[in-house]
Amino acid sequence: MPRPKPNVLLEHVDKKTYKSEQIIASEGIWAVYYQEKPFNLKSGNKLIDYPGPKYKKTSFSNPGHAKNLARKLNKLFNTQDFSVVLLNHGETQSQ
Repeated sequence: MPRPKPNVLLEHVDKKTYKSEQIIASEGIWAVYYQEKPFNLKSGNKLIDYPGPKYKKTSFSNPGHAKNLARKLNKLFNTQDFSVVLLNHGETQSQ
């Protein structure tokens, strides 16, 4: 089954490089929560400090990626405390 075509809201094409940037409509952002709260996910090596810890994404514009991460973390930590939350409204922050 093919993916549905995205709804393009805005598009900009650079006239020199022909690279395009598109703003695509979305239902919201899917975030993985731990015990119903947001969290940061950090990975690293306990034996050496190089190259240092890496912070991984816990929110996605696609629900499939969030569901896969929640499933992976639940299996890794032998729990059912990781869940996926759809964020589609909230407080606006000024830039």
